[in-house]
Amino acid sequence: MRYAVYKGKTGYYCYEFVEDMSRINGTDYEGTVTEDKLPVILDGNGGFYKFSIDDPDFVKFIESDKKYPLPVELMYFKNDKDFKLGWISPDGDTYSCDYTNHTKCAQALADKFFPDAKLPEVALGRAGWLKIIDSWDGIQRTHSQFVYSLSGKITKRQADKLFDLGLYKNEQVQRLIKECEDYW
Repeated sequence: MRYAVYKGKTGYYCYEFVEDMSRINGTDYEGTVTEDKLPVILDGNGGFYKFSIDDPDFVKFIESDKKYPLPVELMYFKNDKDFKLGWISPDGDTYSCDYTNHTKCAQALADKFFPDAKLPEVALGRAGWLKIIDSWDGIQRTHSQFVYSLSGKITKRQADKLFDLGLYKNEQVQRLIKECEDYW
């Protein structure tokens, strides 16, 4: 398949690129995408958009038959200096995603690190990964970050990474560190 690659704030993402009706015939898009609408990109959720080479986020085209056309480290920037939300491995590596993309990111990470996992977020959590989410509740004036540990544990490397990210003083982080310091 041919993909159009775009750059976002937290990683690169791909949409299937379609420029000829033969790729549409026999699919759910038949009858919706017509010749006059081509070329289009398919969003993977049943939607499509008119493709424009002038889109400022468009990077390039790639060919791939893999489930993930790009490595997980590019789809969800690994150890990005601007990390805000996403996942932190037990080794302290960060994988960035936006506030609505934790599940997709978890799926890609689980496919890479735990290929037999049935529930990606649970698999990551049981393996000691931390989930960094936006804790905005709709009432607060500002958003903040919340650190979630399914296992209730944190590694020294994760604690060090949280310090680097400015999250060391968060109440839940202090509680995790206090409970785990004896194990380090």
